[in-house]
Amino acid sequence: MDKQRCGWCIGDTLYEAYHDEEWGVPVKDDPTIFEFLILETFQAGLSWITVLKKRDNFRKAFDHFDYKKIAKYNQAKKEELLQNPGIIRNKLKVNATVTNAQAFLRIQEEFGTFSSYIWGFVNDEPIKNKVKTYKEAPANTEISDALSKDLKKKGFKFVGSTVIYAHMQATGMVNDHEVSCFRYDEV
Repeated sequence: MDKQRCGWCIGDTLYEAYHDEEWGVPVKDDPTIFEFLILETFQAGLSWITVLKKRDNFRKAFDHFDYKKIAKYNQAKKEELLQNPGIIRNKLKVNATVTNAQAFLRIQEEFGTFSSYIWGFVNDEPIKNKVKTYKEAPANTEISDALSKDLKKKGFKFVGSTVIYAHMQATGMVNDHEVSCFRYDEV
């Protein structure tokens, strides 16, 4: 018998694997949080499946999301990225990735880890919603609004409230699995 999954992922094996193994699992290690943050910023205005299909290319192109290296990218490296057909070639988003890596490092200096900072917005505990269908899930909340505003104040780019809420969902800060989904109670 097939497992009951959230409606948004059904029908694509890559989407289903991402849903089953990653989406909504609480992430508290800085490298993975950074990867999701960057992928979410590139997803802004596009579908998540577009980014997911290019994820391995992004990993290679961006030094496996090593934010210490990315923070030091120069103009030549940015131009190289903009020529890479394997990623989303958006100049503003490439520039934002470097800016965000630098801001990420500043937050680590201030809070010890980026995880401590970001998870502080949910008191270090995932918010467990009761979504019957994925279409009921909000696009943003007061918490994502506050986090987005604070990230922007700290120098981040492409971190609007909707992007941040998607990040919160992906990294398990909020559990928006449908209540009928087999992952709802697992995460």
